Amino acid sequence: MGSICIQIIEGNPHLRSLLGWHLQQASYWVCQSAGIHHAREIYLTRQPTVVILDSDLPDGDGIEFCRWLQEQGQSLILMLSARNTEADIVNGLKAGADDYLTKPFGMQEFMARVEALVRRVRVTAAPMYLDYGDLKIDLVQRRVRFKEEFIDLTPQEFSLLYVLAQAGGLPLSRSELLRRAWPDAIDNPRTIDTHVLSLRKKIENVPRQPSLIQTVRNVGYRFNPEILNALEPKTNGNTRTRNGNGQRSALTSY
Repeated sequence: MGSICIQIIEGNPHLRSLLGWHLQQASYWVCQSAGIHHAREIYLTRQPTVVILDSDLPDGDGIEFCRWLQEQGQSLILMLSARNTEADIVNGLKAGADDYLTKPFGMQEFMARVEALVRRVRVTAAPMYLDYGDLKIDLVQRRVRFKEEFIDLTPQEFSLLYVLAQAGGLPLSRSELLRRAWPDAIDNPRTIDTHVLSLRKKIENVPRQPSLIQTVRNVGYRFNPEILNALEPKTNGNTRTRNGNGQRSALTSY
């Protein structure tokens, strides 16, 4: 499922984080937005396969945004709403939602609804992994291989590495990492520092001088795949797939 990108647009930060965590555990790519303005930017950039959309957002009407999404014609939409009358449900479906789930709901039902939408998308079912040369992240088995050896990561360390790698080199704040990689709300952002230190000891060539997971001053941390590309020996003949920008494609069949 590593090729499936799911966008969550939900104003409640705790619910947004919880949904994102469960989807990540199921090996989906996840991007999150709290409001319409940011959601539109993310949507146009990521082109998600499925959009999880709250009908009531802090900066606008989710129903109207659903109509905008439907006009784009590229994503399946699961609408979440506290509005539970028949008229509300019909209104959401007519606005373009492919499914409608009323709040409160159980997580098993939520995941079943998402999986039903995903089954409608024609994609290959082959396991997927992220390939950065010496570092390979298996999104299905949730395993990491570094220099041809499997690295023993805790579930939380794997989630942290996955979220950092998913950001594509963009720096993420400690608060953002907590929201994306932790299943429960945590008040102390410095928790990230402890896990980053542990992760560096396992996957950095020189943990005291980290180059793969870099500290970004006054921001947080970023994943730096370029260092792996630079260290990877050049070969004659067989080269890895590259995208249109000349960069190596990170998503490959495992």
